[in-house]
Amino acid sequence: MKYVCKPVHIRVESTNTPYTQQLSKGEVLEIPIGHMEGNYFCDERTLAELKEQERIVFRYTTPSGEVTAEANPTDRGEHCRGLQRGRNVLGMMPHPERASEPELGMTDGAKVFHSLVSAMVEK
Repeated sequence: MKYVCKPVHIRVESTNTPYTQQLSKGEVLEIPIGHMEGNYFCDERTLAELKEQERIVFRYTTPSGEVTAEANPTDRGEHCRGLQRGRNVLGMMPHPERASEPELGMTDGAKVFHSLVSAMVEK
């Protein structure tokens, strides 16, 4: 058990959420993870349900968008990194807030927040 903080790549799997409506399906974002012991995992039935209901919002990938074992730092849940519950709840690792300003060294996380703000303005 050790703390892991490093940039990873995630691919947008769904744009049907307030968090991703301004992104493109297949777009790859660079955002850092920051965790020690948390890992999402689920049984096969739950995974099938998530896929069927299109609730997988992000997946770990390579910078070019390929799903590979090396791209997944947790080796869990078919590379699932963002899961939607209902329309307004998104559970995800990595941390977009840690990649939202040039001073932080990355800005791709800001895209998630811009999308969310846009969704709120539309309401």
